[in-house]
Amino acid sequence: MALATSKITAQGQISVPIEVRRRLGVGPGSVLEWKEDGQNLIVQRVGKKYSWDDIHKMLFPDGPPKRRSLRELKKARETYILERHALGRY
Repeated sequence: MALATSKITAQGQISVPIEVRRRLGVGPGSVLEWKEDGQNLIVQRVGKKYSWDDIHKMLFPDGPPKRRSLRELKKARETYILERHALGRY
């Protein structure tokens, strides 16, 4: 029994049905690889490649970071350097 079906457009494109996207764990920007195995074609997700959106969501799960002024950034850098290299004695 087929999991799902797709139609090919005039431009040679297909839509990946939701059932297949869920099973493969893919979404916009994901890369799929097509392989031939005798009489069968195998479609699989290419592993360990992430889109910019994936990386952004991993780094900032709660949305973009709070905006900071140049003065705040310089102060944070100074504090970090002092704590790192003066062993917290400043």
